[in-house]
Amino acid sequence: MRAVAGRLKSDYRYSKDIVYNNFPWPTPTDAQKANIEQTAQAILDARALYPDCSLADLYDEVTMPPELRKAHQQNDKAVMQAYGFWGRLNTETECVAELMKMYQKLTKA
Repeated sequence: MRAVAGRLKSDYRYSKDIVYNNFPWPTPTDAQKANIEQTAQAILDARALYPDCSLADLYDEVTMPPELRKAHQQNDKAVMQAYGFWGRLNTETECVAELMKMYQKLTKA
């Protein structure tokens, strides 16, 4: 998202045409799909523990609740496994480079 999204002031500008619709999706197994669903639900459950907090409060890098951080880490791992990145790519830069390669393959067809 940081590599392709626009900006509005210093905030990211999400666009269905630029950020999501052209994103190279993996082909997860049924087990991987189930794991992603479970970890995504864990994110929602962690957020629900803090009903009086805004998303800005919850996603402050310094004060993010530990349950929410852990839920996101588990979801990141599940998604990385679906892409085949887990244990192979170790940085965001490496992941973005691999996603861009996947995107290039999609657009050459």
